[in-house]
Amino acid sequence: MNTGFWRGKRVFVTGHTGFKGGWLCFWLRHLGAEVCGYALPPTISQTLFSDLRLSGDIQSLFGDITDRDQLMSALVDFKADIVIHMAAQPLVQQSFHDPHETFNTNVMGAVNLLEAVRQCETVRSCVIITTDKCYQNDEWVWPYRENDRLGGDDPYSNSKACAELVTHCYYKSFFSNGTADKTACAVATARAGNVIGGGDWADDRLIPDLVRALNKNAKLNLRNPKATRPWQFVMEPLRGYLMLAEKLYEVGQDYTGGWNFGPKNDETRSVEWVVDRFFDALNRPKDWHLANNSFFPEKQLLRLDISKAGDRLHWQPVLSVDDGVRYTADWYAAFLDGADLYKISLDQLHHYEKIACVKSL
Repeated sequence: MNTGFWRGKRVFVTGHTGFKGGWLCFWLRHLGAEVCGYALPPTISQTLFSDLRLSGDIQSLFGDITDRDQLMSALVDFKADIVIHMAAQPLVQQSFHDPHETFNTNVMGAVNLLEAVRQCETVRSCVIITTDKCYQNDEWVWPYRENDRLGGDDPYSNSKACAELVTHCYYKSFFSNGTADKTACAVATARAGNVIGGGDWADDRLIPDLVRALNKNAKLNLRNPKATRPWQFVMEPLRGYLMLAEKLYEVGQDYTGGWNFGPKNDETRSVEWVVDRFFDALNRPKDWHLANNSFFPEKQLLRLDISKAGDRLHWQPVLSVDDGVRYTADWYAAFLDGADLYKISLDQLHHYEKIACVKSL
């Protein structure tokens, strides 16, 4: 990753009050970018926004991604060079409770964002963040590639597959001006695996549920301990997004389309494995039990093929899944101890940058 590329770039990030969006804005500011975030105001549980001191460090606009006019005005007024779209309804279980909200946010939100980009003459690079769950998961033993069939049996996964199709439509209809026209905006989608890291407090997610149980001296309920997922530390896909955005800006249409970011093929792990490693990292007893019932059917196996990102972006994960769990456990240990969360976040960012720099040489 060319860290110098980002100095002075004007980057518009939707979903900046969320987990991944907060970490992305934190990193961009330390790279010297001018950042404008657009999202709903942080909820009581979204403390990462304040833990990372983002309110005084970036331009922060509170609005709904489904409000087309407000979103368009914010983007055009900021005169963004690069757009990274992360705002979403990101939870599978919530999508069953309110499928309309999920489709409206994830599908029409993408439409509104792309419409705003289309009207903003300054934008040259746009990355739409979807999910590894956008694939029609038939639980194959081999990893999904970017040209495999999209789908999704639950409202969340399906809505993200729809966002992929929306992006493809806009790319073909409005943004594919040819590689020679480097002033044209280039658009791509990014599909990351299961992301872990400090500051995630979403409901019905594995690590936040585990930490909440520890904080209450309660036993953790696991719905699906044998399910295998492509776990990765939060900085890993974020580095991929930044590398992709940079290529879209500098090269253009050659880097459009979908991109997978996940762990190496032999690094997928079960839910039970991650939980046990997390307890070990905190020196706590493995205090969990199987939930009596599951609210929704879950797939047992999901893996991503990341060879395209390796071959074309020269992106590879630099941490093992075990490393990612330890980074995450260290952050939450600091939380449980009442330590300075800004400091540990900054330390982890700098440490990760050094590792990524060394391993990319």
